[in-house]
Amino acid sequence: MNKQNNLDFEVAIFAGGCFWCTEAVFQRLDGVVEVISGYTGGNIKNPAYREICTGRTGHAEGIKITFDSTKISYEELLEVFFATHDPTTLNRQGNDVGTQYRSEIFYTNPEQKQMAEDFIQLLETENVFKSPIVTAVSEEKPFYFAEEEHHDYYNANRQQPYCQIIIDPKIKKLNNYFSKKVKHGTI
Repeated sequence: MNKQNNLDFEVAIFAGGCFWCTEAVFQRLDGVVEVISGYTGGNIKNPAYREICTGRTGHAEGIKITFDSTKISYEELLEVFFATHDPTTLNRQGNDVGTQYRSEIFYTNPEQKQMAEDFIQLLETENVFKSPIVTAVSEEKPFYFAEEEHHDYYNANRQQPYCQIIIDPKIKKLNNYFSKKVKHGTI
């Protein structure tokens, strides 16, 4: 999807488990222009889903978020990221297990790196989670778009048990805790 050129648009790249989940959450935020599911952080070019699932490529399922920084800040995206996945489990989100489901932030500039590190430190200092945060903070790496069937998955497949059991609670949490940030007309 080609969006208009806007100097206030920035990019954030997060891996927080299954990209179906993270895509669905971030699509609903006011100020988010586009969310693309894909693969990042690995060691081969143009990986396919079947290769990612083996865990041998080193890629994580991630999302590339284009956002309007005049409407939502990077810090607010970090807040939603940490509130809607478990950053304390290494290479795991619920029943999804493997390095492809790791928690990682891929910063696109030094300011994002500092903000992510500071935010993690704040969460640790405030003992927000019962266990230590294992989210890695890494420099942006090539991002490969996932296959078409993975894009907009939740919105197209809400009747699927995975969506109802795993993603619906994340959307409910988003609506409960971040209602002022959610786009009107999205549920």
